[in-house]
Amino acid sequence: MDKYKVVVTGPIMPAALALLEQQCEVRQWTEVQPPRLGQLAEWLKDAEGLFVSANVAVNEELLDVAPKLRVIAQAAVGYDNIDVQACTQRKIPFANTPGVLVETTADLAFGLLLTAARRIHESWDWVRAGKWQPGSRFPLGVDLYGKTLGIVGMGAIGAAVAKRAQTSGMKVIYYNRRPRADAAALHVEYRNFETLLAEADFIIVLTPLTPETRGMFGANEFEKMKPTAYFINVARGAIVDTDALRNALASNKIAYAALDVTDPEPLPASHPLLQLTNLLIVPHIGSATTECRNRMALLAAENMLLGLAGKPMLTCVNKEVNYIV
Repeated sequence: MDKYKVVVTGPIMPAALALLEQQCEVRQWTEVQPPRLGQLAEWLKDAEGLFVSANVAVNEELLDVAPKLRVIAQAAVGYDNIDVQACTQRKIPFANTPGVLVETTADLAFGLLLTAARRIHESWDWVRAGKWQPGSRFPLGVDLYGKTLGIVGMGAIGAAVAKRAQTSGMKVIYYNRRPRADAAALHVEYRNFETLLAEADFIIVLTPLTPETRGMFGANEFEKMKPTAYFINVARGAIVDTDALRNALASNKIAYAALDVTDPEPLPASHPLLQLTNLLIVPHIGSATTECRNRMALLAAENMLLGLAGKPMLTCVNKEVNYIV
């Protein structure tokens, strides 16, 4: 039996690659820089499956050079790099990997909150620089207990973060497009967006990047926050106006920010944000554990193999084309 032809556009966990190679002829992009369309075009002309990384745009232009493409899978929850409508029009099912990274990302989100609040990374820098001397005074952090956490985007990850915050004695409020039916069971309270901005001592952003949420946090939103507010973004960088955030931090309109994502991403070393002292940035590591990346890659590979076999994928986004052929 001939093997399916699959293109992989970046790094992939070994277990997932081995699973694909059992049934597929795999061509994998292994360069550090992500591939450009011109570099992939020759591979894609015969590809039946595309195991795509989040730094590659799947749009009309790419689909035009992949006439045999039948299945697309990505080892990520967010898929703002995917033109789902264009895939659907070509009857190409696309699958992401929700669910398997909920607890891992919640750990990172709450870890950023705690690290920023207690200035943990700055304390280590202080010690490493030899500044820990008798009588030396380090800037104080703030307590979590008794404070209010505002979660923007109360999905599965938001609910997991809420549990961690409640364990630390925090009150949790949230904003969604619609209130959650299970809010009472989760012990969280709904607020409209402006009220959340005004009430929260800490704000964690977990909403997907959509046309409606792009630039959701700008100068007006930072003005409405408490001057003591801590702002944490583990969603997508473009949800935040980077210049507005920098200005809010530089002018002490808010106290602190901790970011797993930025716009642009990665940030160049000369970027003005990096000149600030009331800021912590990590390089998009929300799902970056061995266990989580394995779960994501294996789910994406399983989706790929199911789709190539003409069977419904487990976590298809455009379900209307997730059919048995």
